[in-house]
Amino acid sequence: MANTIWTSGCVTVHLMDGVAVVTLNRPPVNALSHQFRAEIAGAIAAARGASGLILTGANASFVAGAEISELGQTQSPTLRDLIATLAALPIPTLAAIDGPALGGGLELALGCGQRIATDHSRLGFPEVALGILPGAGGTVRATALIGAQNAAQMIATGKPVTATEALAMGLIDHVVAGDVVAAALTLIHQTPTRPAPAPFDAASFDTAATTLLARAKGQAMHRCIDAVRTAATSDFDTAMAHERALFVQACATPESRALRHLFFAERAAAKVDGLDMTLARPLHTIGVIGAGTMGRGIAMACADAGLSVILREVSQPALTAGLTAIAAAYQASAAKGRVTDPAALIARITGTLSVADLAPCDLIIEAAFEDTLVKRALFTELDTALGPDKILATNTSYLDVNEIAAMVRRPERVLGLHFFSPANVMKLLEIVRADRTDDATLATGQALSRRLRKTSVTVGVCRGFVGNRMLQARNRQLSALLLEGASPAQVDAAFRDFGWPMGPFEMQDMAGLDISWRMRKGLGLVDPLPDALCQAGRLGQKVGMGWYRYDQGARSPMDDPAVAQIIADIAAAQGITPRTVSTQEILDRTHGPMVAEGHQVLAERIAARASDIDVVWVNGYGFPRHLGGPMFWSDPERG
Repeated sequence: MANTIWTSGCVTVHLMDGVAVVTLNRPPVNALSHQFRAEIAGAIAAARGASGLILTGANASFVAGAEISELGQTQSPTLRDLIATLAALPIPTLAAIDGPALGGGLELALGCGQRIATDHSRLGFPEVALGILPGAGGTVRATALIGAQNAAQMIATGKPVTATEALAMGLIDHVVAGDVVAAALTLIHQTPTRPAPAPFDAASFDTAATTLLARAKGQAMHRCIDAVRTAATSDFDTAMAHERALFVQACATPESRALRHLFFAERAAAKVDGLDMTLARPLHTIGVIGAGTMGRGIAMACADAGLSVILREVSQPALTAGLTAIAAAYQASAAKGRVTDPAALIARITGTLSVADLAPCDLIIEAAFEDTLVKRALFTELDTALGPDKILATNTSYLDVNEIAAMVRRPERVLGLHFFSPANVMKLLEIVRADRTDDATLATGQALSRRLRKTSVTVGVCRGFVGNRMLQARNRQLSALLLEGASPAQVDAAFRDFGWPMGPFEMQDMAGLDISWRMRKGLGLVDPLPDALCQAGRLGQKVGMGWYRYDQGARSPMDDPAVAQIIADIAAAQGITPRTVSTQEILDRTHGPMVAEGHQVLAERIAARASDIDVVWVNGYGFPRHLGGPMFWSDPERG
């Protein structure tokens, strides 16, 4: 029989067989706010007379971390204080984990003498994603339990582990099925046996750390490694003091402020003020029109989310090629261990040549050729064949969604869903609300984004929306920089040094120079330098040459004298004398216009918030995450 012996706010203590079961219930994820910590401290005090203490969470969640808005505050009891009190209890203690135990939640669990978890639990230290490290003893206690290399891998990458993985390394003591509290009651008075951590080996640790740090952005990962190394080579008190010093230092950095800005920005962007999500239509089957690269990616993203997909093409060879490519992609993922049942995923996608076969679909996304006339004709065909009530979405990257919506009888049922390629990998989804898109349609688009686990931003209609409009502004000076004396390699190096994963010329070669060339021709625009490369057949990696040369199908770019000659010839024809162009000039002339365009986007209310623009650029274009996005980075009053 359970007997309630203490309750306060979000914490309840039941006495079960003489054991105090402390249940945490602060929806949605039991975030450790100051008030919540105080309640937990009261529960621990109330449990002192019991024969043992079990700490567990309600609603399939242990504790998913600290209250981010309170980060850096030191109101008593701090999480360190709480864990110290828990660890000092003279009775057996056990953390019964069902669901996520992350960050401060895992640190809290490490304060118990034992830990058990259900097989769907996830345990980890994601603090590095906020530019910080565990600050309540996590680096010290984890290193003692699982060894320095395991601890460094978990803490420096921020990647959670499964319960099975946690058991193998000694982070938890049992994986249980069913009622985790019932299992805890049978185990709390038993002495756990766990694998001894590997002894610290400085040389192997440094080798592993070098590998981890090779692609680190910012300093957060360096501090994580530093804390773990100290935990492995010092006594408990020294290691705890060092961890605390690093934590305080990290909280005050511009990097952490930027990453915390993005944490809240992404959550704000996912919501549309005043939108009633109960209006969203149920989603079971999605129609996708076009089996090219983008259409295949969208179809796979939907199948990955458990949705059925009907993929439509205009010819059997194109449809067969698309379905074959999807099957091959899933088989390749299975070979790498990323997919366990490729056949089931492949089976969720069926093909058709008939628009009428899309009738069962709850929402249809077209990923056809990027041409207004093509898309307008397609929407007319869909409206005629399927009726006016079907929700239709266009995946256009640049075109006017209002013009496309005008082709159907109920334009309020049309919106833009701008996926980024590859659509089954890239996180960003720009949801474009046209002038007449109604709330039910927008809510359905939002529901799809959440189902696909995308980072979404709702934007208004203009050419290129938020991301591509600003991208064009950023790239307008590229040709001029080359003609005035910079080289493609110099520009790309300036971008990489700034923190971009690759430079603009490397990106254009990867995407294909013909994409922008075709768009310019459609608009009647001319850019002599990239046009000359395209006319010479230099279309990028796919043909082995673009701004760079790619020998024998390699993806590594190599400088090509032929490109330098094309640049020199056009510069001479325009009367331009080459000069030395500095890295700072390159950044100023590209990033300055990008930010200015962002402010214009805000002024026109294409984006609701400056932080929405940051979310677009970090998740869709690779703007350095540790800088917070272009609007945050350029704000003189940031942080």
